[in-house]
Amino acid sequence: MTTFEPIFVPATLRDAVSDAAWVEAMLEVERALANAESLAGVIPAAAATEIADACSGGVFDVQALVEAGRLPGNPAEPLVRELRGRVSPEAARYVHFGATSQDVVDSAAMLVARNALALVDEELGAVIGLCAGLARRHRDTPLAARTLLQQAVPTTFGYKAAGWLLAVHASRARLADLAAALPAQLGGAAGTLAPLGDDALEVVRLFAAELELAEPALPWHTSRSVVAELGSALALTAGSLAKIGLDVVLLAQTEVGEVAEASSGGSSALPQKRNPVGAVLARACERRVRAEAAILAESVVGEHERAAGAWHSEWAALTNALAFTGGAAAAIRRSLDGLHVDVARMRANLDLTGGAVVAERLALELAAELGREQAHELVRAATARAAADGSSLSEAVEAERPGLAADRIAALLDPTTYLGSAGAFVDRALALVEGAS
Repeated sequence: MTTFEPIFVPATLRDAVSDAAWVEAMLEVERALANAESLAGVIPAAAATEIADACSGGVFDVQALVEAGRLPGNPAEPLVRELRGRVSPEAARYVHFGATSQDVVDSAAMLVARNALALVDEELGAVIGLCAGLARRHRDTPLAARTLLQQAVPTTFGYKAAGWLLAVHASRARLADLAAALPAQLGGAAGTLAPLGDDALEVVRLFAAELELAEPALPWHTSRSVVAELGSALALTAGSLAKIGLDVVLLAQTEVGEVAEASSGGSSALPQKRNPVGAVLARACERRVRAEAAILAESVVGEHERAAGAWHSEWAALTNALAFTGGAAAAIRRSLDGLHVDVARMRANLDLTGGAVVAERLALELAAELGREQAHELVRAATARAAADGSSLSEAVEAERPGLAADRIAALLDPTTYLGSAGAFVDRALALVEGAS
């Protein structure tokens, strides 16, 4: 983690993926391995007890261990040497028995991921609650839907929030499923666990149970889909959050002014600025997650039974993907918590085009008497006239085709009565999320 990470990642999450957390997880793996092998009768119970005490009872110099990992190219090897020096010569024979460095690092990665995902889940739960609140409160608040950044048709702010809600809900469920299935890794030098003899499968079973991780059908040291899939799910989650951030940034523009963050950030130069910092930070975090997920995806292709470099690149990538996904969630939580929704400005923006935002409705209604093509051409010409001379759409329609009932046209151009099924969709989204909780 660099100097700037505290700006993006909450302290609890930084701690969960820190060097100290990784070392603690590796020690837990060594303890679990020794205990599993003792229960299976592979190593003496006394040796397992010594090893467990060494793993949990001492103070380890985390930075020294990480630095010592430069020579062997991984942090497990110096940790194993340190453990062997902390137990009796008899017990030292059984430290790390039958395992390899990748077993320790991969299983530790799953423990770190599980702990970090629990924190991410908390943040996502809070975001879901905020999105649901906005969807419920603004179920019927008219808002201009924008396609290609241009006003399209009326929608509601509640409908927009419901879209955020379902995307984050789906991402949270996806991560929960992966967290529940994170597997232990134990394969020895090349996956055969030959030193454990006929007891190998029993040791794997007990080892996974000790760590409360899933028992894999076979060692996954060559099958990196576990970390690649986790990276992909984190990227999708961060993307769902960044989508909210981008919408908030666009809605908060001075010229739009439809929302404002409660804890807006200031500027070092401009005293009037109310920057949507939460939304901005979420978008920055998502870029980091997406980049790290690409590294994890590339790790799927490795050489034979131990990848040369791809595996090593995973450690920091997974750490950062977890941290910045949590950072994105925390940032959106900040953005939406107390979000000011300017209902009057939303309505005023709907009226900016003098009725053109419901031109679709007008064309559909006039098609019954004029025919589809003629009605479409009439409304197209009227909207062009209105844009050119600043008249309202109803005035432009009258100019293009005198004789159409003005009161009828005015009624058709009311944007608040052309919201389609927006409210029903909001209700459906809320029911789905509430039913799953």
